[in-house]
Amino acid sequence: MLSRVADTIYWLGRYMERTNGMLQVILTQYISSQDEASDFMWRPLLKIYGELSEEEIKIIETSSPKALEYMIFSRTNSASAYNNVMFSRENARGIQDHITKEVWQCLNDYYHFIRNDDLRKEVSMADPVSAIDLLIRNGLLFTGTVDNTMTRGEGFTYINIGKFLERAVHSSDITRIKMNELFSKQQDAYEAPNLRYLLYSLFGFEVYLKTYKGNFTTKNVLDLILYNPDFPHSILYSLERLYKYFERLRPESLPENYDRLEFLIGKTMNNIKYSNVNESDIQTLDAFLFQTRLDLFEISAAFSKYYFGNT
Repeated sequence: MLSRVADTIYWLGRYMERTNGMLQVILTQYISSQDEASDFMWRPLLKIYGELSEEEIKIIETSSPKALEYMIFSRTNSASAYNNVMFSRENARGIQDHITKEVWQCLNDYYHFIRNDDLRKEVSMADPVSAIDLLIRNGLLFTGTVDNTMTRGEGFTYINIGKFLERAVHSSDITRIKMNELFSKQQDAYEAPNLRYLLYSLFGFEVYLKTYKGNFTTKNVLDLILYNPDFPHSILYSLERLYKYFERLRPESLPENYDRLEFLIGKTMNNIKYSNVNESDIQTLDAFLFQTRLDLFEISAAFSKYYFGNT
């Protein structure tokens, strides 16, 4: 496969996983705003999913309609859900020989759905929860279509490498934000809504209840998100899946390039697997999650350099 094609498919996977993750976080954050209406702000998400200056953030950080419009539908915000879907569609348009017609049709339908003015009005003036939920379902439909229609060749491999790398970044970022919010409010873990919202943001609330039988502690939440090998949005699970798909590239890889990536992925995976994070030490936890983020970006840069020919 040409490096240009591999790069395009890889970023298709990243953009769509980014869209799925951010919409779930935005939905959860909107629901939480109904519980904390007095002091609720969109600032943390506007900084992740936007490109606004501090002054511009101050203008909309307490306005849900304006914040949702900017993060979901803005054409000028390159990190918006709309632009992620548009970038995905443009990538897919150029590599249609490497994806199925069902994947293309699903993505094309998603693009036309997210640019619908009625949907925008629904989010801004009517029922954001139902509208955002429909967007999330489109993303899940795309994921299922990829899994059920694409052959397990190089295209499928690269789209999943992008998907699981992006998922690991997303899980580390959201965990970092929510844990800092938890400690800043000095809430008891059992009563803290931030822990529940963190789990909802990562599709993990039901999994948590079934795994820990209602024993709600910060340690258990972190164990699920960092270390659980069966939870699809845990950092360790994402890295193990990333490594699994990366291994498939060995026969077609230059040995030195493969070895560089194998080392970086293995190092990051082991740093997670053999860590012992103290949930009560927010500074150490924050530094650990931030370093994980840096390690994941190093893996991303290595793929770009050694597999996609970018400098």
